[in-house]
Amino acid sequence: MEDRLDNNFTYHAPKEGQPAKYDAIRNSAKDFAVLVDDLCPNSREKSLAMTKIEEAVMWANASVARNDQ
Repeated sequence: MEDRLDNNFTYHAPKEGQPAKYDAIRNSAKDFAVLVDDLCPNSREKSLAMTKIEEAVMWANASVARNDQ
């Protein structure tokens, strides 16, 4: 458990190839966010959808940073 905590709460400098992965994740999420923004009326639900897209990007990037060998 301590190893996992150390990994989760330690800064991980980008390794070779990771910035391209981060860009791909962000660009795909942005495309989806634009779609949601265009198709969904302003509402609490839309706001939550946008927040969840942002969260998905953060967790996906964390996955790459913490686990990519």
